[in-house]
Amino acid sequence: MEFTKILNPVDGSSHSVNSTRYAIDLAKKFDSHIILLHCHAKFPVVLSEPYFQQAIDEIMKSSEDLVKPFEEMLEKAGVSYEIRILEGTPGSHISEAARIEKVNLIVMGSRGVSDLAGLFLGSVAHQVLHKAECPIFITK
Repeated sequence: MEFTKILNPVDGSSHSVNSTRYAIDLAKKFDSHIILLHCHAKFPVVLSEPYFQQAIDEIMKSSEDLVKPFEEMLEKAGVSYEIRILEGTPGSHISEAARIEKVNLIVMGSRGVSDLAGLFLGSVAHQVLHKAECPIFITK
């Protein structure tokens, strides 16, 4: 099996830090390209200008701040990567991004920032397991 493209969804949790470490190790072993993905909350639709743009700017700044440490990990490791920041729920968008980007593997944490969402496996990881068309490597 060949892993030329690895999708690594992150949310800032310790599980996503670990998943990025694994993604880096796999990328080095298989000479893979990593797509670092973060999904943020939907933009508010009930605000008018200038508050709407201010809300968008704050969400994007927060997303960029969240992704920055992961980007630094990838830079330090010297692996090839790109960053994608998407609006919406991660459970659906991760699988969709994997399909669109034609990734060979998804490497993600078993749980996200909230440990309450799933009994044995986080709800996002559970959704991705059922929706993704490629192999999934789930880390703790």
